[in-house]
Amino acid sequence: MLEILKNHIGKIVPLTDQEFGFVASLFTAKSYKKGQFLFQEGEHLSRHYFICKGLLKLVYTDSDAREHIVGFAMEDWWESDFEAFYTQQKTSMSLICLENTDVLYITLENYKKLCGTLPKIEHFFLEKAYFGFIAAQKRILSTLTSNTKERYYQLIERYPALVQRVPKSQLAAYLGVSRETLSRLSR
Repeated sequence: MLEILKNHIGKIVPLTDQEFGFVASLFTAKSYKKGQFLFQEGEHLSRHYFICKGLLKLVYTDSDAREHIVGFAMEDWWESDFEAFYTQQKTSMSLICLENTDVLYITLENYKKLCGTLPKIEHFFLEKAYFGFIAAQKRILSTLTSNTKERYYQLIERYPALVQRVPKSQLAAYLGVSRETLSRLSR
């Protein structure tokens, strides 16, 4: 799993073997089974996850107990409840495995240590944050300006591998439509 992380980081910033050794020393590997939670709403969260293998969904449950899918995460993606992670507040969302999943995680303490020691890693995380912010803005704009069919085809275009792996009922929930509506669109 560490080799996957090294290659991932190397796409943005090069690291010497010694630098990566330091990076690797601050991460912990963990495996989860399909259906397991990495964290649940209301917990304290101090982990930022890098997905090496598997598929997850980040969900928010409203006061009517309706589940809203905030996002999905698969190999080579990072996921967390970022507000809870950075502010050390309780989580407002849950992260659930849709497949058996292997992750590397870093604690907030180790994250700060890493960024304070290796400025190029701080640059790496800043680049990842920019791309995450851009993706979030695109999703918001799509929701505000596109009809259901357009949103579905945008999702297919942006994340074709993801669409192949996520159950249709989950895709429908992510798009905010019924399973039946999604079935009509995907014909």
